[in-house]
Amino acid sequence: MPIYATTALIYAGAALAEIVGCFSFWAWLRQGQSLLWLVVGIPSLIAFAWLLTLAPSEHAGRAYAAYGGVYIVGSLLWLWLAEGHVPDRWDLGGGALALVAAAVILFAPRG
Repeated sequence: MPIYATTALIYAGAALAEIVGCFSFWAWLRQGQSLLWLVVGIPSLIAFAWLLTLAPSEHAGRAYAAYGGVYIVGSLLWLWLAEGHVPDRWDLGGGALALVAAAVILFAPRG
């Protein structure tokens, strides 16, 4: 599998895991849901951290910075699919910029 596709899958999985993990805490603390939500949330956050270690970067900071763009888009998808609020054109434009920035950070030629 090409490195771009592998990277996209790693970051998409990390974003899903982080959002599920963070949302479980949000549901528990902000929405009064059961503490049992953390049974899903804590392993999700562990999976998120593990997945980021698979990113094709020699430096953690660069991997994390590039992941930030993917996380932004994943959060907008969560906003739409899980929370039922359709992102507006500004959300979509910002998400597109974030993905371009992420690609520049991760895949720019370095000498």
